[in-house]
Amino acid sequence: MILQFKTLSDLREVIKEYENFMARPTPKLSHPTLYRKRDVGKEDVLLKGIRKKDWFFSEDEKWVLPHDQMGLSFSSHWQHLKGVYKMLEKRNPSRLVNVYWMIEDADIPNGLKFVPDKRKKGHYLLTVTEPILLAHLIKKLKLVAYRMSVIENAGIAL
Repeated sequence: MILQFKTLSDLREVIKEYENFMARPTPKLSHPTLYRKRDVGKEDVLLKGIRKKDWFFSEDEKWVLPHDQMGLSFSSHWQHLKGVYKMLEKRNPSRLVNVYWMIEDADIPNGLKFVPDKRKKGHYLLTVTEPILLAHLIKKLKLVAYRMSVIENAGIAL
């Protein structure tokens, strides 16, 4: 059976029956798990699409090390998702925003794990569970992105 969702509310009702979701609002034409220069502030440092401040790096910046409060940001509650969406919209009102989402317990690659942020309710981090080469993390994040579904121009739904 194939279902088509017109709004996030439609999707929310179906997901409630199964498990928690993880969502990530992303400017249109941007990658859901990697960054481009246009996606970050001037002060942010990018290492092959990885925002340095999101991860715990080794001194030589070739390895990403485990840290339970550093990783790629996701929303697990609708209110948190709406807040992040509004922040993105405020930064650049002319850009459309897509929401990429997946079921929390979906088949994420070995070595990655969703961890709740201790400071913000509804905010989760996709973290590494073991030391991993930067190049391998990039491959795993591309795989996560491939497995995510998207709601295009999510502003209408939110």
